[in-house]
Amino acid sequence: MSERFAFQIHATDGKARTGTIRMQRGDIRTPAFMPVGTAATVKAMKPEAVRATGADIILGNTYHLMLRPGAERVARLGGLHRFMNWDRPILTDSGGYQVMSLSDLRKITEEGVAFASHLDGSRHMLTPERSMEIQRLLGSDIVMAFDECPRADQSREVIARSMELSMRWAQRSRDGFDSGAEHAARSALFGIQQGALDEGLRKASADALTAIGFDGYAIGGLAVGEGQEAMFATLDFAPGQLPADRPRYLMGVGKPDDLVGAVERGMDMFDCVLPTRSGRNGQAFTWNGPINLRNAKFAEDTGPLDERCNCPTCASYSLAYIHHLIRSGEILGAMLMTEHNLSFYQQLMQAMRDAIREGRFGAWAAEFRRGYLGA
Repeated sequence: MSERFAFQIHATDGKARTGTIRMQRGDIRTPAFMPVGTAATVKAMKPEAVRATGADIILGNTYHLMLRPGAERVARLGGLHRFMNWDRPILTDSGGYQVMSLSDLRKITEEGVAFASHLDGSRHMLTPERSMEIQRLLGSDIVMAFDECPRADQSREVIARSMELSMRWAQRSRDGFDSGAEHAARSALFGIQQGALDEGLRKASADALTAIGFDGYAIGGLAVGEGQEAMFATLDFAPGQLPADRPRYLMGVGKPDDLVGAVERGMDMFDCVLPTRSGRNGQAFTWNGPINLRNAKFAEDTGPLDERCNCPTCASYSLAYIHHLIRSGEILGAMLMTEHNLSFYQQLMQAMRDAIREGRFGAWAAEFRRGYLGA
């Protein structure tokens, strides 16, 4: 691959693998968890604090940024990296998932999706070409192809029709991305496999994407209510349908035990709002499982959130104090909880990278589940 993007696998253990994605703005260690910065901010965190947790890359949201402050404005202000003071890689989603969730406000055609803004009702048209343009204006390092994400409980016929439309949009995304030569010369484009829980449809999608050719491949259409068992059953076959020499990105996942199970099945990249959203709502993730800081039992607990965690929150603040902040609705409570949760997720990814490299991932995963799930 060219210098703009390269992926090297350093070690494997079963299907699990660890490696490095190299890009002009920095290396991304895999397996990687990407904190979600929907509106050009990881909520309750300064960018430098996000980096201090160990994050190599963050995610920005095309739909939200195109509506406010506007992609053209971000471009005039120097691009998303300068705008939000983050100098490392940024992956932007295509906007497709958010638009699809506006079931009462949008209309899908071959051209794209016409929708009404959830902010002010203004009308917009998002096509593969426009999605590529927006992500170029933002200055994204990893650009996602525009796709449709149907519900997994729809009929096979509906899911097949949606997948085929997404594959046509994938080709248009490829063409639109390549037409922005300057941006394409320093960025990467990922295709998105669809097909819900159906192995045959997933294979057809993977074949279509591989024929087009992408720098990396995402698995979309999971973590949308189908449950962990169904998600893992799909991941038992879906990653193997994608090129082994390219990164595999599982979109929108998830809980810590989801991440471990997905890495076991060959996935390399993840994003989810869970650690930040849960932190703001009083839930902390720990090596012994999640805990709710609103619980009165923590009111006089002088210990840290997690004795095994080395984050600044655990080093300096007691459970009792954080409990007080959360119960009082203080902003500092959201900040400390978010810092801890993002740190825990990055420590989890580092532990998986180490275990894979040392050939002990199976034993490590079993030990993790005993501590986290009591299993």
